[in-house]
Amino acid sequence: QVQLVESGGGLVQPGGSLRLSCAASGRIFSINAMRWYHQAPGKERELVAQITSGGTTTYADAVKGRFTISRDNDKKMMFLQMNSLKPEDTAVYYCNADISISYYHSYGTHWGQGTQVTVSS
Repeated sequence: QVQLVESGGGLVQPGGSLRLSCAASGRIFSINAMRWYHQAPGKERELVAQITSGGTTTYADAVKGRFTISRDNDKKMMFLQMNSLKPEDTAVYYCNADISISYYHSYGTHWGQGTQVTVSS
């Protein structure tokens, strides 16, 4: 009933930039916090950045000053602008959001399928 679809991943050289997008669709009444996670091979999934419905942002220390999270509430979309990319940023990036499907339902956490980001020369 609710779908999150990421796009914008790819191969980029160190120092380059990418912009990830996450589109929410389906039966959506309200979206609370939205987040980007990443998971590198052999490692646990980690929180990269979060943005609340009011626009308050938080970042993992490793990406502060390089990544910017934003959202468009009218379009039900979230973005991650990634600059000065490093090889250690290589991972699958996942969209995550707390979504309510009606006034009578509490928020549930939803995940996208992920998009691969590879930083390599």
